[in-house]
Amino acid sequence: MNNRINTLFTEKKSNILSIYFTAGYPALEDTMTILKNLDNAGVDLVEIGMPFSDPLADGPVIQHSSEQALLNGITVSKLFEQLKEMRQHITIPVVLMGYLNPVMRYGIEAFISKCAEVGVDGIILPDLPMDYYVSHFKTHCDQHNVSNIMLISNDTSTERVRHIDEQTDGFIYLVSSNGTTGSNKSLEEQQAYYKHIQDLKLKNPALIGFGVRDKHTYDLTNQYSSGAIIGTAFMKHINEHGISEESIHNFIKSIR
Repeated sequence: MNNRINTLFTEKKSNILSIYFTAGYPALEDTMTILKNLDNAGVDLVEIGMPFSDPLADGPVIQHSSEQALLNGITVSKLFEQLKEMRQHITIPVVLMGYLNPVMRYGIEAFISKCAEVGVDGIILPDLPMDYYVSHFKTHCDQHNVSNIMLISNDTSTERVRHIDEQTDGFIYLVSSNGTTGSNKSLEEQQAYYKHIQDLKLKNPALIGFGVRDKHTYDLTNQYSSGAIIGTAFMKHINEHGISEESIHNFIKSIR
């Protein structure tokens, strides 16, 4: 059964732009404003970060936004409340990105079911082990048509990449470096790895993230994948220029 993510990748094979932002930041009630402005600016996919106190994969910019959002009072329950009328306004696919601990506290089945209820199409939990996904998440994800998106890096064995490809749908998140989001490791250095993944001819499309920050890096990712995920550069932009429709539109225009 197709969800909005699968439909997007069926209809559009390249030049897909996904933008990440942190829920409840800069102010608690900014989540829907940013989401609407991104939709209006023509992005293809949005990842909303669920702040967590120990975000292992996040660089300093996103860590700071998470800390502030938690101080603002964001919780998983509050985020679902903010998104409850999302589908009256938003047509693009929406993914929640976060960590396993808050999901476990909320309850796995309750969390996946709530995602489906408010219209969230997928989840990305960087610290969710593959075997735990298969044993505890997959049934609920399949039942509620919520994609689970796994990360791979150049440390991931070909065997594991194929296993992830078999067990998941939506897309595969290709991490451009083994560091954290926003790291400056050159995307150019990773081209052999991107080519290797491209040559595997996986059933799932791939998006490249971590280190994509401008038109040059975005264009580079499009040579090897269906598109890119931009988080840190967007968060820096809203820190400097705010979250107005014009500000967000200008950022997207600068990438494409």
